Amino acid sequence: MISAPVRVVSSADGIAQVLPTEKSGCGACASSSSCGVSGLGKYFAHGRKTIAVQCDANVRAGDELHLSMSEGDLLKAGLLAYLLPTVLALVGAGVAAASGLGDIGAVLGAANGMAAGFLLGRWTGWAPQMHAQRKE
Repeated sequence: MISAPVRVVSSADGIAQVLPTEKSGCGACASSSSCGVSGLGKYFAHGRKTIAVQCDANVRAGDELHLSMSEGDLLKAGLLAYLLPTVLALVGAGVAAASGLGDIGAVLGAANGMAAGFLLGRWTGWAPQMHAQRKE
């Protein structure tokens, strides 16, 4: 299981809106002041959005929770988001090049394949299952 600490922003009808708590990029050591990964984590942390999580526990704004998901779900999400569009982009470029459409046709075929991959990934409606539980 992959786990991350989160803070509840709001809760209603069994759905909690949570934000990841501020911490260093990797959290692997105590040298966050001299670490480049920590600096990148602070730079990209400004535009964070809340995550809606189904939570059976009675939570209120400000409560600390642990949000977790299985490694299999993370792998599946990565494959759906990155591998599918990449493979379809290569297929689209290959089909266009084999059809004799030249370089411009191959670029357009790759763009169409990538767009089709993103749309297929979106239309599946699949999302990783995340579980929230009280921090102990």
